[in-house]
Amino acid sequence: MISAANRFRPFDTAFDETAALAILRGAVDGADDGELFLERSRSESLSFDDGRLKAASYDASEGFGLRAVAGAAAGYAHATEMTEAALRRAAETCRLAAQGGGGVLAAPPAPTNRRLYHEIDPLEGPSFAVKVALLREIDDWLRARDPRVVQVSASLYGGVQEVEILRPEGLRLAEARPLVRLNISVIVEKDGRRETGSWGAGGRTGYDALIAPEAWRNGAEE
Repeated sequence: MISAANRFRPFDTAFDETAALAILRGAVDGADDGELFLERSRSESLSFDDGRLKAASYDASEGFGLRAVAGAAAGYAHATEMTEAALRRAAETCRLAAQGGGGVLAAPPAPTNRRLYHEIDPLEGPSFAVKVALLREIDDWLRARDPRVVQVSASLYGGVQEVEILRPEGLRLAEARPLVRLNISVIVEKDGRRETGSWGAGGRTGYDALIAPEAWRNGAEE
């Protein structure tokens, strides 16, 4: 689960929900459909090459998109500035699509309890030291398995995209989309001839599915 301290809460930290809803309704007045889409993405990556940590990075971004649809016309505006002023500017752009009015807002989507992804934040998982140790273990294990190995490269990626959607009728929808991936490549050399092999695995889950030895050794063996 994503901890309460790290959860994306745009209507607690950036926007007043009542004001945002009023701006949204003004932007889609006379349109057939529309919504306010808010997003925050965070990710990290580590790469291990030639027996050492070669690179490590972290990235975070957030923003919103506002959409209004009227017949065949669509107005869309987005910004990385999460302020009411930026939202009002976006609404002015979207309102152009609904000029002329006459549209009837589409019914909201039917509610469902089904979640497509586990609500996991990979970045809250194993520590940085544990992830570096995993990449080092992969390097050591592959070199010990075959003396022909001359180079091992391993990389680990983890991230989560959190989205929240506000509909004109006041419906709010939220979802977190985790993603992790482990990639391994090996170069072996014998009698002056080199060959390369690679393997990768991942999914919309946490790091636990990748860091257990049984999770990566069979693939690395290939």
